[in-house]
Amino acid sequence: MKRLLVMLSATFMLGFSFSTLQAQDGSSYKNGIGIRLGGGYYDMVAASYKTFITSPGALEINLGFRPYGYIGNNWFNLSGSASYQHHFPIGQIEGFRWFVGGGLTAFNTFSSNDYYTGFGLGIFPTGGVDYKFGNIPLNVSADIRPTISIVNPYSYYNSFYIGNGGVSARYTF
Repeated sequence: MKRLLVMLSATFMLGFSFSTLQAQDGSSYKNGIGIRLGGGYYDMVAASYKTFITSPGALEINLGFRPYGYIGNNWFNLSGSASYQHHFPIGQIEGFRWFVGGGLTAFNTFSSNDYYTGFGLGIFPTGGVDYKFGNIPLNVSADIRPTISIVNPYSYYNSFYIGNGGVSARYTF
């Protein structure tokens, strides 16, 4: 957990250092940092950093974890994912956009039982919605990431998992 906080702080400082501070209308943003709650195999809670590299194009980076277990056997995942998202406006609602893109996830499973230990890698298309509040520095988004496993750490993981989705809330700057 201490490493996760250090990584989150470093990500925030790097993003702030490299961001160009531009005048923005209240419904757009350049960078956002916060939390993503997911429902996938790989992460349940993740630090989330999103930065726009062009007007419609953004990179999202997540560093997360997910505990698993049942009586007598516990294990957990540490994961990282990165995705490119291309945004499109939704109607006339200021700050409301939908996006499509794709990315890569890597994770490692830790357990005292060797059956549940190992490294995994997957690719995913992504799609979702993104909203930036106009009067406060807050962005929220929801996404779906059906993941195709390239490397499975053990047989528990399916090679295709459609239920990998999440919601995010980020402080924008």
